[in-house]
Amino acid sequence: MIIEDRVYGRMEVNEPVLLELLGAPSMLRLKRISQFGVPDKYYHFKNFYRYEHSIGVMLLLKKLGADLKEQVAGLLHDVSVLAFSHVGDWIFGRAREGNEDYHEIFHGKFIENTEISKILDKHGFIPGEISDLERFSLLDSKVPDLCADRVDYALREFKYRLNPAIVETCISSLINFDGEMVFNNQESAYEFAKNFLELQFGNWASLETSMRYHLFSTALKVRK
Repeated sequence: MIIEDRVYGRMEVNEPVLLELLGAPSMLRLKRISQFGVPDKYYHFKNFYRYEHSIGVMLLLKKLGADLKEQVAGLLHDVSVLAFSHVGDWIFGRAREGNEDYHEIFHGKFIENTEISKILDKHGFIPGEISDLERFSLLDSKVPDLCADRVDYALREFKYRLNPAIVETCISSLINFDGEMVFNNQESAYEFAKNFLELQFGNWASLETSMRYHLFSTALKVRK
């Protein structure tokens, strides 16, 4: 299969397990779940979707030479995300504690109790290993380290809105150094960090974003 990705361009994916997972109902639902959670009508920036981001994480891991198990984990890392993404953290109270990880609490159970588990078993993967994201250093790591999850959604915002000019340079400068994602030059590292911080304070952790999440989650709770 040839995938045309808006960030990484044209890439080929031939691994049977990845191809089957891409068409699984639990993955396809991510096509309808926006990255930011709050619908475009009520958000101040244009959304992209979790399915696109999940594929992007897989492709970035592939570019960095990650093994197939880590690519599978990357493709599935958001499969358990709630219908309104991180708005769920506000509904269930975790955002007020500074946490946006509600879907990660039941990530393993989601994989175990859906068709994803059967697909993994069929191709010789252990679901419990795939769902344990901390096993995969290129996919998942603590801030301020780089990881495929954070780098991909940052690159997508650079590409679609903030600073498209630096995307190609950032991608070409990323390398796998002993299982850790790093930049191979200071200039690219600086540009990525500077723009990442602009996203952090201008979008993800901004007062306006917090208020939109608060108001939208309150509306959902009232509707319920």
